[in-house]
Amino acid sequence: MNEEESYTLERYLASIKNGQWFGFSNHNDKSYKNLIIHSVDPKPTEQECIDGVAAMQAEYDAQEYARNRKTDYPDIGDQLDALYHAGVFPANMAARIKETKDKYPK
Repeated sequence: MNEEESYTLERYLASIKNGQWFGFSNHNDKSYKNLIIHSVDPKPTEQECIDGVAAMQAEYDAQEYARNRKTDYPDIGDQLDALYHAGVFPANMAARIKETKDKYPK
């Protein structure tokens, strides 16, 4: 999902069951009133859909800090290399890393 993208009824329905089991009678208006269920499962109520979309959006919104951090953190490889050079790894891990660095020098 893009940062500005929001959850929709279609995304919610896809998240609760695998496979193509629903559709819309009007593809330009993917709202509950146009929802068609293609399976034997009972059609979720409109309120269940509203609540489900709201919960998914709330979870996405709550993770904004993580998405923001991800772009600012150094690459994980750079982080691990810095820890290795700082001597922070346990001896057996440092030995394994050194072995690999020696095997494939720059």
